[in-house]
Amino acid sequence: MSGKKRRVGIRIDMTPMVDIAFLLLIFYMATTQFKPPEARAVELPKSHSQIQLPDKDVINITVTKYDSIYVDVMDRATIDIDGQQVETTVRRVSTVTPQTVATAINRARAKNTRALVVIKADKRATFGIMQDVMKSMQENNLERFLIITETVKG
Repeated sequence: MSGKKRRVGIRIDMTPMVDIAFLLLIFYMATTQFKPPEARAVELPKSHSQIQLPDKDVINITVTKYDSIYVDVMDRATIDIDGQQVETTVRRVSTVTPQTVATAINRARAKNTRALVVIKADKRATFGIMQDVMKSMQENNLERFLIITETVKG
């Protein structure tokens, strides 16, 4: 009588699948664009608006609680790396006064006419500084802009 043959269990090697999963994870982490840090931390006022901001073509005007004003623009620039010209995105942050904010915006809009002007004002900033900024913008025919607020939940 011949002995029964033992059944050998099937084993699937999971190593290649785990390798592929980690390679995909690393690929997505390396190619994802992260939001750049803000020029200054600002505590926004609250509102019920649901309008979403675009990710590009934005000129940020930041007004801090100390009434400092910053103009933040993302520009395309060509830089030289080891003799090769490489086109990249460069972030330019400049400090301005209420009287010169419109000039800084016009300079940025000359390079990108589609850029949207966005004002991020700290809720503790004085009303007078915001009034001066908006007055300067109106005097220079910059009447289309957004004021960023924090969405109220609930």
